[in-house]
Amino acid sequence: MNPSIKSKLGGLVTVAALTASLAACSSNPTQATTCTPPQGPNLESALSKARFDLETGCEHEFDAYFQRLLTIAEGDPKQENKASFSDFLLWTNDAGLLSKRQAREIYNRYFGVKYVSLISDYSVCQQTCPDQSAVMRDMNRELGDKEQGLLRISADRLNYTRASNLYQETELVLEATCEACGPVE
Repeated sequence: MNPSIKSKLGGLVTVAALTASLAACSSNPTQATTCTPPQGPNLESALSKARFDLETGCEHEFDAYFQRLLTIAEGDPKQENKASFSDFLLWTNDAGLLSKRQAREIYNRYFGVKYVSLISDYSVCQQTCPDQSAVMRDMNRELGDKEQGLLRISADRLNYTRASNLYQETELVLEATCEACGPVE
């Protein structure tokens, strides 16, 4: 066989082998994780889907999933929803998505009476009073989250009223305390 033909034939065989292997790769693509928060009206099935997705590559979308779960739960407000969210947040800690503290703060932000945005280990006069308006703005946002969690998700009017009253009392006490502290140096 002519060396020139032999060389061309070898090149064609190489090209054919490469083409075949590329075709095999394109017919067997790698699975890309699609992170789509759950839909539908059933909270328990939405929680199940969220757990699966968050364990299989969607952990970076935790906030979007959590917000969607809150919205789904609003469609069927009942006391049992608190326990469902508590279990879900305990699971997030077990799965390594959130620390215990983060999970507890998220739960309390929506379903607790006390305000996580007010918790501080510092002096009220030194730390809170200079930033009083920002503290009250954060607490007001949290009151909105408590309205969603306690009223629209859990149908817990009593605890929402307690949280709302605590907000108003804190506003008055903080204002009086900061006035009593005097100017901060």
